[in-house]
Amino acid sequence: MDGLCGSTFWDSNLSVHTDNPDLTPCFQSSLLAWAPCVYLWAALPCYLLYLRHHDRGYIVLSHLSRLKTAVGVLLWCVSWADLLYSFHGLVHGWAPAPIFFVTPLVVGMTMLLATLLIQYDRLRGVQSSGVLIIFWFLCVVCAIVPFRSKILSAMAKGKIADPFRFTTFYVYFALLLFALILSCFREKPPFFSPKNVNPNPCPELSAGFLSRLSFWWFTKMAILGYRRPLEEQDLWSLKEDDCSQKLVQGLLEEWKKLQKQAERDEAAAASGTKASREDEVLLRGRARPRQPSFLRALLATFGSTLLISIGLKVIQDLLSFVNPQLLSILIRFISNPTAPTWWGFLVAGLMFACSTTQTLILQQYYHLIFVSALKLRMVITGVIYRKALVITNSAKRESSVGEIVNLMSVDAQRFMDLAPFLNLMWSAPLQIVLAIYFLWQNLGPSILAGVALMVLLIPLNGAVAMKMRAFQVEQMKFKDSRIKLMSEILAGIKVLKLYAWEPSFSEKVEGIREDELRLLRKSAYLQAISTFTWVCTPFLVTLTTLGVYVSVDPNNVLDAEKAFVSVSLFNILKIPLNMLPQLISSLIQTSVSLKRIQHFLSQDELDPQCVERKTITPA
Repeated sequence: MDGLCGSTFWDSNLSVHTDNPDLTPCFQSSLLAWAPCVYLWAALPCYLLYLRHHDRGYIVLSHLSRLKTAVGVLLWCVSWADLLYSFHGLVHGWAPAPIFFVTPLVVGMTMLLATLLIQYDRLRGVQSSGVLIIFWFLCVVCAIVPFRSKILSAMAKGKIADPFRFTTFYVYFALLLFALILSCFREKPPFFSPKNVNPNPCPELSAGFLSRLSFWWFTKMAILGYRRPLEEQDLWSLKEDDCSQKLVQGLLEEWKKLQKQAERDEAAAASGTKASREDEVLLRGRARPRQPSFLRALLATFGSTLLISIGLKVIQDLLSFVNPQLLSILIRFISNPTAPTWWGFLVAGLMFACSTTQTLILQQYYHLIFVSALKLRMVITGVIYRKALVITNSAKRESSVGEIVNLMSVDAQRFMDLAPFLNLMWSAPLQIVLAIYFLWQNLGPSILAGVALMVLLIPLNGAVAMKMRAFQVEQMKFKDSRIKLMSEILAGIKVLKLYAWEPSFSEKVEGIREDELRLLRKSAYLQAISTFTWVCTPFLVTLTTLGVYVSVDPNNVLDAEKAFVSVSLFNILKIPLNMLPQLISSLIQTSVSLKRIQHFLSQDELDPQCVERKTITPA
């Protein structure tokens, strides 16, 4: 990199060990200028794929779109002006460093790409592009460093070393800032937008990127609900992507594809010649025909949503381990009186930015996963209902009305309950491994004592949960019997009054109520024990780990850095360990529901061709 720039790429005395930090000109002209370009080119394939599958119609060319395009063209011209200036210097004998040719070329091609994306977004009906907003934001942030550096250099030398590049850079910075401001405004709705026919559309569909990121589009509904109770006409219409008509049809198509594929495989296996495969059948037996998998149909329908949620969860999990490391650096900075003051401001700013980014990503993840859970329950209910309308009489004898109702209520609800915890299958091991790794670096083998205590609490938590579930099942039985008894009492109230049986039946009802209260009391005790245990867990784990750390070796000194960093890491570790029993229980219940639903959907259907249709000609 030094040869590309003709100067030093990194100088720690200039950038770190000083009271007035700055980056080298080589670093500013190379890595700092290339970072936004690398982001845009890396995000381009995924963004084009997204635009290809989300066409909302074109947007009429507006003044805002023209202004955005003009700014993009000007930025491209400024970059090429720097490139031509470098060639001008090469022709006149003073050869610039290669970096002055590479960087304007890379930046110019990226600005041209951003300009083309502005128009392509308009043609695909995108009112606000998050990819471009992040790109312009990165460009402005990366340009702040040379903005300050060039001013300080000119003030120190008393003159401007390169007036042309000095001027073009500040024109470039002003245009970047203007492009960022313009990108925050959203375009008009697409030309053939459903907003024109929908009297109360959902504002999320037309909200800009920043509005979606901060959930600002929901503010009016929250204010209205604060002022008065919400009514039916106040609620927005469902988005097209959330309607059951589209989602159920998509899942049915995927399920029918798997059914046809299974039928083809079964037919191919049945039509094979026995003579050519006699030895193979004798040796290993005939392969069983593969049954269509309802899980594969769900993954094909909600696969893209699952991938997006995985990406958000990965970023959030990794960011959760950044703050403990920054906290360690901040404590070391406070303990070092000779450290430059700007170190503390930098670390505090990074902690704030990390926490803010983590919060934004986590809330977007929760919004996505809970909406997907609602869609999952809705689509499973719709598929079961449609199947119930076309099954044969023999299938109806096997699947009663009560069983079909349970499939649509209880089994579909289990999928919805599992959806928020589904990513914990890979996220929990990732968080546990990273937490133990950082704790081992901080405290050494002493962390095994705290981890062992948390692991021992998992069976206790699981046993309490299973016992509470058993109590709930028993309580529901008592509730069913009480409701049944009350229905019989109300139906035969004349007979009860005639024979004066009120006291005896009243005792029966009160006995059932006493049994219910007894189970509720036991459940409340177990819930209190579980809550108390997990509230005390961080304190007990921290006390055990730090006590073992101090006791095993007299050279181990417990200072503020080790204590606070360990507490924050143990708090991160507690969450996946607490969720694992619930995840396992939900997986077991959902697997049973999956088999029940798959068996029901595989039942025989009525043949629509059996009905004879005749056209009656008028006499």
